[in-house]
Amino acid sequence: MINLGEYNTLEIIRESEQGIYLADNEGNEILLPNRYVPESFIIWEKIEVFVYLDNEERLVAVTDKPYIKKGDFALLRCNAVTEHGAFLDWGMLKELFCPFGEQAFKMKKGGWYFVYCFLDEKTNRLVASSKTNQFLDNKELTVKEFEEVDLIVSHPSDLGMNVIINKKHLGLIFKDDIFQDLSVGDRLKGYIKKIRPDNKIDVVLGQIGYRNIEPNADAIMIELRDNSGYLKLTDKSNPEDIKQILQMSKKSFKKAVGTLYKQRLIEIKEDGIYLI
Repeated sequence: MINLGEYNTLEIIRESEQGIYLADNEGNEILLPNRYVPESFIIWEKIEVFVYLDNEERLVAVTDKPYIKKGDFALLRCNAVTEHGAFLDWGMLKELFCPFGEQAFKMKKGGWYFVYCFLDEKTNRLVASSKTNQFLDNKELTVKEFEEVDLIVSHPSDLGMNVIINKKHLGLIFKDDIFQDLSVGDRLKGYIKKIRPDNKIDVVLGQIGYRNIEPNADAIMIELRDNSGYLKLTDKSNPEDIKQILQMSKKSFKKAVGTLYKQRLIEIKEDGIYLI
C-alpha cells in the first residue's frame, strides 16, 4: 500500500518520459517525476520517497524531505492567506493548506504557527491544524511515572511550558523545572515526573530524584574541569546563579555535590568547590 503523507520504500519498475515509476508490494504504481530521479539507478532497486498530492490532486512521489508529515507536529511559516485559508511552507513545491476552521488564531502571512498534519477524510487531502490539543488524548495514558519520553514543545502557559508527549499526550513542564531555553517546536527527551488523578502529566527534562544525581554530578565535574578545577558555587549560592551556570536546580546541585564529596572527588570550601 502506498501511504499518502508518509515516507514509502518502493521498487523502481520502469522508466518513462515523465520520470520513473515505482511500485509497492501490491503492485500499486506511482510516478517519481524527472526532477527527483537520481542520476543513476537500477530497475528493481528500492528507493525511499515521500508521497503527497501534486497541484492537479494526483498522487506523486518526491525525494524532498518535508518539515512535517502526516500524524506529526511542527512549527511552520505562513506564506499566504486567501479567502479559503492559509498556506504554509512545509518544504514542498505545493504548500500545506490550513483551513480557517482549523486555525486556533487567524493566521497571517509571515507568521509562524505550531500545527499538526492530518488527512482530511472528506477531501482526502493533507491539511494542517493549529488546534493541536484536539489530536492529543489524556484519557487513556500510555506512559508511567519516571519513564523517559519524547517531547515536542507546543506552547507556553502561565505555569510553564506545554509539551506533547510521544505525539499522544499533553504535558506540562513547570517554570521551576526549566533550566534551559525552550522554543516552540523543539524536540527533546524528558521524563514523567508525576501523573495526577485527573491524568494531567508533569514533565521534567532531567531524571527524577536519585536517578538524576549521576548525570548532574557528571555535569559538575565537566564544569570543574573546564574552569581549572574551581566553581564559585556553594550550598549558599543563589538558585539563579546555579541555574545559569549548571542548568539545574539548587536542590539537584546539592544532591550532586554530596555525591561527589562522598566519592572524594571534590573539596568544599567557603568560597566554592574544588576538584581534587
